[in-house]
Amino acid sequence: MSNDIPAVSVIIPVYNAAEFLKDVLNSLLKQTLREIEIICVDDGSTDGSLVILKEFEKADARIRVIHQENQGAGAARNNGMDVARGKYLAFLDADDFFEKNMLKAAYDRAEETEAEVCVFNADLYDHTEKVYKKCTWAFRKQYFPEKEPFAATDENVRNNIFRMFNGWPWDKLYQREYVRRLGIKYQNLRTTNDMLFVFIALACASRISTVDEVLIHQRVNVRTSLSRTREKSWDCFYIALLAMQKELKDRGLYDTLERAFVNWALNFSLWQLNTMTGSAYEKTYRLLKRKGFDCLDISRHNRRYFYSNKEYDKFLKIYTTPYEKSSGYQKAK
Repeated sequence: MSNDIPAVSVIIPVYNAAEFLKDVLNSLLKQTLREIEIICVDDGSTDGSLVILKEFEKADARIRVIHQENQGAGAARNNGMDVARGKYLAFLDADDFFEKNMLKAAYDRAEETEAEVCVFNADLYDHTEKVYKKCTWAFRKQYFPEKEPFAATDENVRNNIFRMFNGWPWDKLYQREYVRRLGIKYQNLRTTNDMLFVFIALACASRISTVDEVLIHQRVNVRTSLSRTREKSWDCFYIALLAMQKELKDRGLYDTLERAFVNWALNFSLWQLNTMTGSAYEKTYRLLKRKGFDCLDISRHNRRYFYSNKEYDKFLKIYTTPYEKSSGYQKAK
């Protein structure tokens, strides 16, 4: 790469991450790929995160700090992307940590395969229990084609593209010019603001490759994580799914990828419902039953269209059972 153009622009949204920030930045500064820029977007932190960021910015010219009023991780990633100069983009979280060769391995594989998106393996680190756990649902090799790179619309890929990988951004490297050409952005949602960006990037890609090596460790069971308070933004998943559906239609991809989308929409909707409690559970149940399953095209198809009989049975039960007669209502009484 040219001295003026970093190999990878690393973009990190930061909000009250002081507890982990030094470890994250030191982990990045030790990367074996040296030709990187690290763009940290402080999202109005109140815990001293900005002070830590400024200290690192002074110590290493590869670090750039941007400050914004609190707008959420989606806006922070978009603002970081606007100033990124690297050939590839990496979107990382401020509480995860990484293998030293993470960026080098992903960059080399992306270059070797001329990939628009390169996905690598990951695991989970339970912050409370202090143990590592497998993350089997985000890198499902049983659905990968034999040859790489591959396109989302390939006949042996199209039905599985949204269950091969997860809709989070941090285990992937994206070709910046490809992202610019697509014109995709992160949504301005409290949660699930990344799914649209990630899955449209995958859906439109004609060259996807993978690295079957655990290169990143996602920290889970963190007290300050927004994912622990999704009840406050219970409908974000539905807004994101509708936006994804519309984007696929607008880009002429829906007919080809409809089965993959509908199965993902059902899986994700059921997961959201099952992880909600109290009034958020009731609102999610009523939304899906009243219009969600219809608008997402889930109710249009018969059992044979779906990958999981169990999920289809759950859909049918919700679709035909008033909330007052549901098991969730009985538990809430």
